Amino acid sequence: MSSARGIEIRALTSTKGGMTDFYTPQNSDQTILVQIPPHTIEDLFVHKAQTDQLLVVKGRFVLVTLINRCYEYVVLSDRTPVVAIIPPGVLHGAINLDLEPCVVVNAVLRHGEPNARDYIPRKPLIPYNLAIVRATLAQLDRQPSLGTCVI
Repeated sequence: MSSARGIEIRALTSTKGGMTDFYTPQNSDQTILVQIPPHTIEDLFVHKAQTDQLLVVKGRFVLVTLINRCYEYVVLSDRTPVVAIIPPGVLHGAINLDLEPCVVVNAVLRHGEPNARDYIPRKPLIPYNLAIVRATLAQLDRQPSLGTCVI
């Protein structure tokens, strides 16, 4: 398990059945399938009463978090079965610079009633550093078994 300020990256545990790995599902109040289109640079979201638990099942994307006016970029990929846990109050967005869509399962934990304002995108006050995003993705391409977190 590793942690970037505000989010937690947790490796999934699995059991082997022949040649197949069975991964433990995440407990959730609601499971959402999310598709991030190619060439997407999302604005930021913040949820007041919800924890997102993100698992990439196809492709890859860069999870962006903003904490104390500083962005962190974490690559999540189907190559490495990890769950990114985003607690309430953390500004976060998604960047998919690839040619293919990315498919993500979000196992949502609710801590209260959903608020409509939680799903309104917020324009970043500070532009994303796409040079860092591209460099982080290139590093993953060179070392396919590594997950990457840039602070």
